[in-house]
Amino acid sequence: MENTDDMRRAGEPTGLAALAAAARRLTDGVPRAVLGIAGPPGTGKSTLARALVERIGEGAAYLPLDGFHLSNDQLARLGLTGRKGSEPSFDVAGYVALLRRVLDDPGHDIYVPDYDRTLHEPIAARHRVAPAARLVITEGNYLACDLPGWRAARELMGECWYLDSPGEVREQRLLERQLAGGRTPEEAAAWLATNDGPNGELVETSRRRCGRILSTIGMDMFN
Repeated sequence: MENTDDMRRAGEPTGLAALAAAARRLTDGVPRAVLGIAGPPGTGKSTLARALVERIGEGAAYLPLDGFHLSNDQLARLGLTGRKGSEPSFDVAGYVALLRRVLDDPGHDIYVPDYDRTLHEPIAARHRVAPAARLVITEGNYLACDLPGWRAARELMGECWYLDSPGEVREQRLLERQLAGGRTPEEAAAWLATNDGPNGELVETSRRRCGRILSTIGMDMFN
C-alpha cells in the first residue's frame, strides 16, 4: 500500500474533477472496481461519494455502508441501542458479501440498501448498481479498520481514501444531525460524547491503511 505521507504531497489536486479522474482510473484493465471512502463520523463521506458518482455519471454507482446498520430490533436484542453506529452495530458480513457480488456479477442489476434518517432504520433497495457502472463508490466509517470482517472488505477495494475535517467542523455537523433526528440539545451532546466521539477515535486508527488522505477544507463540493 502506498505511504499516506507521500499521498499528501504539497499541491496534490483534490478538487472534484481531479478526484473523479483518479477514481475512474481504478477501472483500467478490470470489468469493475470498488473505491472506498473511509473517515470519522461527520466528515462528509456521503457528500463526497455522491458528488463523485454524479460527476462520473452512469459509469459509477453508490453503495453506502449505512445500509448495513442493524435494525433497531436487532440492536435491542444485542444490547447495542445506545451504541448505534458503532463498529459492532453493522452487518459487516452482509456488506462484504455485497461487495463481492458487485465485483463478481457486473452483468446484472444489483440493489443496494441504505439508512433512512427519518425512519431511523435501514431500508432495502434504495440504490442500484447497473451493469453500466464500472466503478462502485462505497463509503462508511470503518472501511479501513484492521478488524475482523473489515479487513475482508478493504481487500475488495481497489483503493480506500480517508476523508478528514477539523474536529470542530465534524462536531457541529454531528450535533446538527442529532438535532434533526429529534434529540434535544442535551441528548445530542451526550450522544456525541458517548457514541460518535469514541467511534471517531476508532476510525482514526485506520488512517494509515488508506492510500490517500483528503480534507474537506477547500473541496469544491463542500463550498
